[in-house]
Amino acid sequence: MYALLLKVMFLLPPERIHHLAFGAIKLATRFAPGRWITSKLLVADDPVLATRAFGIDFPAPLGLAAGFDKDAEGADAWGPLGFGYAEIGTVTAQAQPGNPAPRLFRLPADRALINRMGFNNHGAAQAAAHLSRRRAGGIPIGANIGKTKVVEAADAAADYASSARLLGPLADFVVVNVSSPNTPGLRDLQAVASLRPLLQAVLDTVSVPVLVKIAPDLSDEDIDAVADLAVELGLAGIVATNTTIRRDGLNTPADAVAALGAGGLSGPPVADRSLEVLRRLYARVGDQLVLISVGGIETAEQAWERILAGATLLQGYTGFIYGGPFWARRIHRGLAVKLRAHGYSSLGQAVGAGHTARA
Repeated sequence: MYALLLKVMFLLPPERIHHLAFGAIKLATRFAPGRWITSKLLVADDPVLATRAFGIDFPAPLGLAAGFDKDAEGADAWGPLGFGYAEIGTVTAQAQPGNPAPRLFRLPADRALINRMGFNNHGAAQAAAHLSRRRAGGIPIGANIGKTKVVEAADAAADYASSARLLGPLADFVVVNVSSPNTPGLRDLQAVASLRPLLQAVLDTVSVPVLVKIAPDLSDEDIDAVADLAVELGLAGIVATNTTIRRDGLNTPADAVAALGAGGLSGPPVADRSLEVLRRLYARVGDQLVLISVGGIETAEQAWERILAGATLLQGYTGFIYGGPFWARRIHRGLAVKLRAHGYSSLGQAVGAGHTARA
């Protein structure tokens, strides 16, 4: 039924459908009866899925990646939809409109998306106001923060700290996003010399765990350097990976892809590189950092592969778009079956087990 609905929805522009779908999600979960019914349908409530990471209890490992709920308008909606946590944002210190539309594109042949949204959001103050009203007892919520476009690179640390100051006290953790391809010069901040003062500024501002989100397009040497810096500074973890600027290996004709223009590619085409980065990170830092794997996860089998490769937590966005409202439940139920079939009594016991087996 969802496959048929997806075909109908795909007749409308992607950003229009996003707003309609998000509106329906917020409406369905606005009141207690709706949240209860939604939870009964979509939540895989299984204790074997629960895990503790950087001092926070997560009821299940799959979370909603940043990008869907940019202003924390639906912070109370994602738990009833089956997610174990969610990241709001990306939020910038100053409100900004993002890039001109059209800026979101579908590649159905690849079950992928291309976006060049450009951190469109209403600013950290408004996101903080929304977070201040979230209900107690919900799933963990992370705040993903980025650089305001008009701010010069030299002032990036202060800009990130400004967002962190507003959102840190209201979020369970903060993710520093230096890896979107849609803000000019942003990815340059992944260089260790630029990244160190930026991360330190955020660490000095908040008392909650701080993570950094990196791009799949980094060289292996740069991945190692970021991992070493994260350990040195005492970060809680790394989110790997963001979207890619690469366009190779797609089923969609190359001329059709080129016509869409620049932007970050997400979904199955980034899966292999995302898994490579995860394995490299785990081999480098082991359990010194929490690794959150995102990029191309569509099935429970793929989710299980990421857990064995060293991911404590998982994220998805494009998989949710193509997989529908039951997507998180399917993955969580499949993971629970995998865990028990392999003799694990908790998800944490399986994290990185693939490395141990290879060794």
